[in-house]
Amino acid sequence: MSIEHLSPDATPDQVGRALERDGCVVVERLADPGLLDRFQQQMAPWCDANRTGTDGFSGRHTKRTGALIARSPAAREMVMHPTILGSVAAVLCHAKNFQLHLTQVISIGPGESAQDIHRDQWAFDFFPFPRGYEVQCNTIWAATDFTEENGATRVIPGSHRYDDKLRFRESDTVPAEMHRGSVLFYTGSLYHGGGANRTDRVRIGINITYNVAWLRQEENQYLSVPREIARELPDPLLRLMGYARGAYALGYIDDLRDPIEALDRSPESSGFGDRPRVELGSQSR
Repeated sequence: MSIEHLSPDATPDQVGRALERDGCVVVERLADPGLLDRFQQQMAPWCDANRTGTDGFSGRHTKRTGALIARSPAAREMVMHPTILGSVAAVLCHAKNFQLHLTQVISIGPGESAQDIHRDQWAFDFFPFPRGYEVQCNTIWAATDFTEENGATRVIPGSHRYDDKLRFRESDTVPAEMHRGSVLFYTGSLYHGGGANRTDRVRIGINITYNVAWLRQEENQYLSVPREIARELPDPLLRLMGYARGAYALGYIDDLRDPIEALDRSPESSGFGDRPRVELGSQSR
């Protein structure tokens, strides 16, 4: 087993083809070092104040720090990166729309054991999605180098085509080793898990995931991002956060209004001027 590594100028089509074949792929050094520096500086107070997990799966030596859009302007650039969004669109093209699912800094501390091998789509109450129907496209940005020794995410390439609810050992996996600034893409059906950290340094990854918009988000963006911050964000980011319809008649507010109108922003703050009211047409009765 091996993980394909693509160059920083890889196209979304290339990423999408690798994900269709293997369920995972690494794009090397996609993030500018300055972007990561700004992100880590902005998130440091939140990560430092956070606590480690309370069970083996979340990690008793691991911190998971979320609400990245609210807390880090740099994170907003990462969420909206064109290569990321183009790749997600390629993987989730069977759905009418996709949305931001989760934003989280995963800091695996020294002494952490390997995480149980799992599929991220099990978060949807273990629903048995049809094989080949992907509901998530996920990324982990390496904020530090990822090595086998410091807890690089472990994956089973090709396992997105396996039966559901299988059990694996760490020895069945390979580490997604990559340089700082690189990004691991993987689907929601890929079997994977965090690696054991056998070093004396923290391994830091930035987990930003996306899902089809007719499913619930793992991280509630409407509550994680306070309204006063949301009002100042650009429309494309807000719509990705969920201020949009998930499908034809899914997610409108009151009298069939566009969900983004709930923020009561002035035309100047949105940067788009007056927006016409969107009607849905005929409805089920």
